[in-house]
Order: sequence, then structure tokens, then C-alpha cells
Amino acid sequence: MASRKWGTLGATVISLVVAAASAEALDLNGAWASDADNCSKVFARTGAQLGFTDMSDVYGGGFIVDGDQIVGKFARCRIKARKDNGPNVNLVAACATDMMLSSIQFSLKELDANSIVRLFPGMEDMEIRYHRCPAS
Repeated sequence: MASRKWGTLGATVISLVVAAASAEALDLNGAWASDADNCSKVFARTGAQLGFTDMSDVYGGGFIVDGDQIVGKFARCRIKARKDNGPNVNLVAACATDMMLSSIQFSLKELDANSIVRLFPGMEDMEIRYHRCPAS
């Protein structure tokens, strides 16, 4: 009888740890710019719709994440797979531009709640930092 209680307790603890780890997954939703000071120059709101300014790429550019959608100025992607590993997140997304469809892998690392860096595996010195813009 005692071993059954320990087994139940162990299963409960494991479930709580898994739930806590899932709750700690990086929240990517929002508008992300390569320079936090240029958020208003990269993104513009038209009514309820957030989009890009005409000259957004001049100010470093960025992207918008809304659920499983990643929207850039020239491409739209749907996240097909996601793996969180501590502060690291690996995404596989199906992306479309006016010219083609492709599958792209994104490797991101959380620096803090509002800062991430995109890593390029195989090119250790290459990375792009992004900052979450305040909701406008």
C-alpha cells in the first residue's frame, strides 16, 4: 500500500514539473524589431491591424509573431514544429513569399522576457538581436 502512495506521489510530482516547464516556454507573440528605439519606425497600426511601415527595412526591420504565424515584410510563415530547451527555442516554419515556398529553421535564444537573439547554426559569430516592441 505504501509503495502505491509513493508511486502516485511520484507521478504527481513529475506531472507538476512537466506542467511548470511548459508554462516557462518562451512567449514569442508580439512585434520584434532589431532596434528597440526604432519600433515606431518599423511597425505601424492601422485600426486593429499591426503591420510594417513603408521604410521599415531602413530601420533594421523585424517580424511579428501571432500564435503560429510569423510575418515579415516580405514573407509569411506558419510554425510547423517547436522545441523549447531552456532559453533556446528551435522552430521549423513553412514560409511563403511572392516568389516561392520554403521550409526554414529558426534557432532562437531568450536573453530576457523582451529580448531574443537569432542564431545561425554553423556560423557561430553570426547572430541578430531582436527586442519586443511595446503594444501600440
